[in-house]
Amino acid sequence: MSTDRTPRRAARLRSARRRFIVAFAAVVGALAVLAGAGAAVSLGQGPRLSDVQVDPAAATEIAGGRAILTANQALAEIDPAQVVVEPEAAHTVEAAGRAVGVRFTAPLDADTEYRISVEGVRGVGGGPASTLETRFRTPPAEVLILERSETGDDTIYRSGLDGDRVAVLTHPEIDDFRATSDAIVVSVREDGRARLIVTDRDGRNARDVALPGEGMLASLQVSERGGTIGYTYTDLDAATGRQSVLHLSSLRDPGADPVPVEVGEEAPSVDRWRFVPDSSALLMIDFDGELILVEPDGAAPAFLGTALTIDAVTRGTYTAIVERIDAGLVTLDLATGEETPIPQADPEPGTLGYVVPLPDGDSVRRYAVLGEDGLPVGASVVNVSADGETRELLEVAAPDVVQQVCVSPSGQYAAVLVAPDLISNPYDMAAQPLPRTLETRIVEVDSGEPVGTLPGFDISWCQVGPW
Repeated sequence: MSTDRTPRRAARLRSARRRFIVAFAAVVGALAVLAGAGAAVSLGQGPRLSDVQVDPAAATEIAGGRAILTANQALAEIDPAQVVVEPEAAHTVEAAGRAVGVRFTAPLDADTEYRISVEGVRGVGGGPASTLETRFRTPPAEVLILERSETGDDTIYRSGLDGDRVAVLTHPEIDDFRATSDAIVVSVREDGRARLIVTDRDGRNARDVALPGEGMLASLQVSERGGTIGYTYTDLDAATGRQSVLHLSSLRDPGADPVPVEVGEEAPSVDRWRFVPDSSALLMIDFDGELILVEPDGAAPAFLGTALTIDAVTRGTYTAIVERIDAGLVTLDLATGEETPIPQADPEPGTLGYVVPLPDGDSVRRYAVLGEDGLPVGASVVNVSADGETRELLEVAAPDVVQQVCVSPSGQYAAVLVAPDLISNPYDMAAQPLPRTLETRIVEVDSGEPVGTLPGFDISWCQVGPW
C-alpha cells in the first residue's frame, strides 16, 4: 500500500479549488464588465421607453382618455411643454417616478394615427437627454342607431359609417335609447306603458330600471361620468298625477327607486333639460319657461331667467347655448350668468335654428333657407368657426326635412337626420312619433366630404332624441 496517497489527493483538491476560484473570479469580472458597459450605454443613451398603456377605442368615446408612457428609470421633472401630441389634441400632463401620463381633455378622432413624444427627457440622476415616443391608431368610428319597423320588431343596430351593421337589440316597440361606452339604456313600450331597460353594449344582460309608476317617459338622457339616467315621467292619468316630472336613476343600481328633481321642495313639470357635462348639475326649463340650474345634491338652485330652448351644454366649459325670447340664441356662462351673442356666420345662409358646439370652439349649425316669398325651401347645415367663417356641410332641399343635427364626440363628423319627402312620409304610431322613413347622413366636418348614409335615427352621438 502506498503511503503518499492522502497527500496527493489533498494536493489535487487544492488545485481544483484554485481553478474554481480563478474561473469564478473570471465570470464575476466579466459580468461586472458587461454590467458596467450596459450602465454606460444606458447612461449614454438617456432614458428609454419600457412600456405604454393606452385604450384608443375608449379615447374616441369620452373625454379623459389617458396614455401612460413608462421609462426604464426614474425621470427628472417633466415640463408639460416637453409633451407633443400630433395631430394636435387638447391634453394635460402628469409625471411621477418613471411614468408620464397624458390625459386627453376631449375625445380623439376616429381612424387616426396619433404620435406622443416627450422631448428632452433626463434621468433623475442626470445624464444625457432622450426622447420618449409612441404611436397608436384609433379604430374607425362605430355607432348605434335605431330603426323602427311597421311590420316587425324595432331594432338597434351597431354600424360602421360605411353602413355595414349588425343587430344588437330588438323589441316590438322601441321608443328611444341612449348609449354609454359600456351600456345601452332603452325605453320601450309594453301594453301602453313605459319600460326602461339597461343592457351591456352588445345588448345582453338586460336589467329593468325602476320607474316612478305605470306611466310614460320622454327626454331620455344619460350622464356617463355621473352614472345617472334621466327622463321626464308622466302618469297615465295626467289630470291627477305627475306630468313631465324629471327623475334620476342610477346606471350602477338600476333597481333603486328613482329620485324626482325638486326645486324649492317641489318637483316641477319640465319642458326641456340637459345634464351639465363634468359636473353633477343639470339645466332645465320648467313649464313656466324658467331656466334653472339644479344641483341634485341639495345645493340651492340658480334661476337664470326665462328661455325657450336649450340647444346644448358645452363639454368642459360650463356654458350652455340657450334661446332667449328677446335675444335669440346666446352662450350662457352657468357659473356667472353672463351671456354673449352667438358669433355671426359669414355669410349667413338663412334663419338660424340650431347650434351644436364643437370641442375646439367652432360650431355646426342648422339654418332654414328661405325663398323669395319668405317661406322655407330647405335647410343648410354649416360649420362656423369662432370668428364667424362659414363652410357649408350639407344642403337639404324641400320636400326633404332636417329633423336633427348631432356631432361625433370629437367633432370629427356631423350626423344630419333627414326625413325624405316629408309630404308622402307619414308619421308612425310610436309614443314619440316620427316620420316612418328616416336616414342619417354623415359628413366630415373639416373637409365637408360626405361619408355615408345610415337608415334610421337616434344615432348614439346624440345626447337627446329628435323631438
